[in-house]
Amino acid sequence: MRLGMMCSRSSLLRTRSPGPALRLVAGFVGLLLLPSAALAGAESDWVSSGGGAVRLVAGATAGGALDAGVEIRLQPGWKTYWRYPGDSGVPPRFDWSGSENLASVAVKWPAPHRFDDGGGSYSIGYKRDLVLPLVVTPKDPARKLALKLTLDFAVCEKICQPARAELALDVPAGGAAPSNPELVAAQASVPAQAALGAAGPTGIGRVQMTEDDGVPVLRIEARTAHAESADLFVEGPNEDWALPLPIRSAGPDGTTLFTVPIDGVPKGADIAKTPLRLTLVDGERAVEVEATPSR
Repeated sequence: MRLGMMCSRSSLLRTRSPGPALRLVAGFVGLLLLPSAALAGAESDWVSSGGGAVRLVAGATAGGALDAGVEIRLQPGWKTYWRYPGDSGVPPRFDWSGSENLASVAVKWPAPHRFDDGGGSYSIGYKRDLVLPLVVTPKDPARKLALKLTLDFAVCEKICQPARAELALDVPAGGAAPSNPELVAAQASVPAQAALGAAGPTGIGRVQMTEDDGVPVLRIEARTAHAESADLFVEGPNEDWALPLPIRSAGPDGTTLFTVPIDGVPKGADIAKTPLRLTLVDGERAVEVEATPSR
């Protein structure tokens, strides 16, 4: 993937947080977006980007938390990135510091897809309109919630372009209108939490450290309904980790085998003692498993 020229893991990806230089590039390519006006309804104004548009949406409150989302519309042929963007790319960055009466925001991630960027490089993200679900907790549920988000992200067609959106949405105490269909669908597309070895048509049975032709690898055995298209994404506990994307093959007893070279591990870290987050995407099903490799 390219940012003007090439957006490499060793440069922009490892930097992660967009700095002044990246914001300057955004200005040159015309993607520095204007703030939207706050609304007292269930959705903010759309803010346009070079490859699409972004807005905030809010639904109902349950148990003191508000269902909300960041809705991103992409032009045909464009894409944006997942929380771990793969070999190259820019993950979205969320800044809620301008909000009022806000205690916390948790971002949920719909199941992503792998994209072949050529030259043996792969990125992870979305090539369709999407909503990133949010679980928003106010400090005082009896008061109005003023959400203000600065979103730094990237949209890509043939080249990758940085974008920034300033969004604002006022939500009355007790929540806004009932959740819209897009928000409901997005919540349903978030991978289900599952235990290692849990029963079901889609799941992960074993995560083992071994060797392949003398090279240390992770060997991950999965149950899938779509063995020829299922995919797996493996993340470490923080952004210092940059594990390669797995290689899929047929496993024993009808399982799907994913092999991950042990690379991109931070200096001094012991992968055998580190819980990894594994996201298995199997057609319309997806699960997320936390597992520490065995030997």
